[in-house]
Amino acid sequence: MTSQAADAPETVVASRRSKLTPEREQEFFDTVLDQIRECGYDAVTMEGVAASTRCSKSTLYRQWKTKPRFVAAALRSHRCVRFAGIDTGSLAEDLRAAARVAAERSGRDTGLLQALGHAMMQDQELARALREALVEPEVEALKAIVRRGVERGEVPADHPALEYVPAQLLGVVRVHPVLEGRYADEEYLARFVDAVLLPMLGLR
Repeated sequence: MTSQAADAPETVVASRRSKLTPEREQEFFDTVLDQIRECGYDAVTMEGVAASTRCSKSTLYRQWKTKPRFVAAALRSHRCVRFAGIDTGSLAEDLRAAARVAAERSGRDTGLLQALGHAMMQDQELARALREALVEPEVEALKAIVRRGVERGEVPADHPALEYVPAQLLGVVRVHPVLEGRYADEEYLARFVDAVLLPMLGLR
């Protein structure tokens, strides 16, 4: 077989992939994540997404091969740093602002994390995509908030509680639905910051 013949299938696939516009691709991604939030990961199928978006299931399989790969791509397409841009000049106010932002998206993000909990333990690519899309950006942004507070001299650089700030804030957002049966709202998270995070850091 010549190299040209060997390359032909890849050329055909590339040609087919190019016909899928970014807008159409994003429609697939939005649909699968919405269905996961509503029905859970196991209940969502490639066939169901295809029916909802009025495309053939072969289009989805040709593009992403498997459901875990498809969902991983959808997660990466929604990567965002929701705490980015928070900088009031005060660590206490920055953390209060972060609490407000966390409350705005707690339902969508926490619901998605819960729906994917078991699946991500079974598929490393899915777990990696989930961390890259929803966890690592948040953690890094919160670390940046804390780092600016240290640079301003509001809290000592060697304060032992500094490393726990992301885990504390993100953890309470994730666990609140389990404990209370509802997502954490702005009032609850604001009280958490004032009652737990600020005293932990020695701030008023």
